[in-house]
Amino acid sequence: MMPLPSSTMTQMWATMGSTLASFMFVWAIIRQYCPYELRRFFEKYSHRIMGYFYPYIKISIHEFTGDRLKRSEAYSAVEAYLSNNTSKSAKRLKAEMVKDSSNLVLSMDEYERVTDDFQGAKVWWVLSKSVSPGRSMSMSYYPEQEKRFYKLTFHKKYRDIITESYLDHVVREGKEIRVKNRQRKLYTNSPGYKWPSYKQTMWSHIVFEHPATFETMALEPEKKREIIEDLVTFSKSKDFYARIGKAWKRGYLLYGPPGTGKSTMIAAMANLLGYDVYDLELTAVKDNTELRKLLIETTSKSIIVIEDIDCSLDLTGQRKKKADKSSLEDETKSSKERIKEPKEEGHGSSKVTLSGLLNFIDGLWSACGGERLVVFTTNYVEKLDPALIRRGRMDKHIELSFCSFDGFKVLAKNYLKLETHHMFDTIQRLMGEVKMTPADVAENLMPKSPQDDPERCLSNFIQALEEAKEEAAKKTAEEIKEIGAAKEEDDDDVQTQENKDVQVKSDLVGNANVSL
Repeated sequence: MMPLPSSTMTQMWATMGSTLASFMFVWAIIRQYCPYELRRFFEKYSHRIMGYFYPYIKISIHEFTGDRLKRSEAYSAVEAYLSNNTSKSAKRLKAEMVKDSSNLVLSMDEYERVTDDFQGAKVWWVLSKSVSPGRSMSMSYYPEQEKRFYKLTFHKKYRDIITESYLDHVVREGKEIRVKNRQRKLYTNSPGYKWPSYKQTMWSHIVFEHPATFETMALEPEKKREIIEDLVTFSKSKDFYARIGKAWKRGYLLYGPPGTGKSTMIAAMANLLGYDVYDLELTAVKDNTELRKLLIETTSKSIIVIEDIDCSLDLTGQRKKKADKSSLEDETKSSKERIKEPKEEGHGSSKVTLSGLLNFIDGLWSACGGERLVVFTTNYVEKLDPALIRRGRMDKHIELSFCSFDGFKVLAKNYLKLETHHMFDTIQRLMGEVKMTPADVAENLMPKSPQDDPERCLSNFIQALEEAKEEAAKKTAEEIKEIGAAKEEDDDDVQTQENKDVQVKSDLVGNANVSL
């Protein structure tokens, strides 16, 4: 093909420029003198006509909808999805610290265009913005701002895939990314009478930054693996719980002597699953209704914790015994004394009942939300009412007992960075003879001065084990001695009673002989 002469090219560009100028002049005249209604009519039908020939479909997702006071959940989900999936391909990015996020979030800059593929369908995302004309003249308290929105473009042959699958995929993935990047929190409840009128929630919170993990816990490997598998399986079982018709929650009862790591276990569970923690103080709850309100305000992906439940309220022991005790106290208290009792508004004792707590755990209201763990801790599991810890409420019972040698090796690695040592054999023998909690083991292994090297810490721990062994042997000897003394005293009592019986018989025989 022969190239066009320069004169021909110049003439063609001149003609095109003249045509564009004429078109713009005509369009300016139309906008100036053509009525608005007529222009809207032409625009409406011109878009409709163009739709027959334009093969692409566009979907807009705006940042604010309605009263513009709340950010659109769909927009936030799309933003998180695109920041995670397209930030590597986009050339212009913006970095922001999003509210409740622990990381710096990268997202598309304005008018940036990125491509995404889904099941063979190719789509394009563009972040755009629009400004309403005359917004500066607005007299509203909330002046009109720039409206940002994501525009999704795709070929019309992929309509079903995009509308039925892709958009749901984007929102679901975006929500999961937001949850993963969010700043996790530790909540606690305050007494009802301390809630200010302007407070919108019954919970106050701080950032949850506990560093505990299952890797640092002094547990046997088999037990640790069992708990981790149970937690991970629960977090992925939404469809399973829906299929069996059960609320998506699970109860854990952690019991054992003080210092065995029950609170640390809760922190490790939260860090493993990425859940928030709600530390519920039952003594600050006024009644069952208030307890239900607290439950409603908890979010999904959370752990609701009641520590030392045997000490929280009078919910332990047999209910019949408790009822008898209450009736006896009512009978002994005179009506005059009851009148003189001070009535403090809001400062009285909690009226949360065992029935209210049971409904809180697995009643109808417990099904609100989803993906929750309910954790109870106690030092004395035998004191709890059987109805409180039955399967279905506390689904998994985890006993945290004294430290084993496997647990000691975990702590030695954490505190001293030792995986093996020639003193380990001695420690293993002594730990088989002495019971010591993980908290005591950790305290003995912790260096307390710059001169405390690993060998010195192990020597101190061996000395502590030997002292504990001697103390236990001494205590056992004293108990045996007390049992022997008690047995001798019982034997003396028996002998004395026998002597008395013999004397009584002798007296009876003597009296009979005198009568004869």
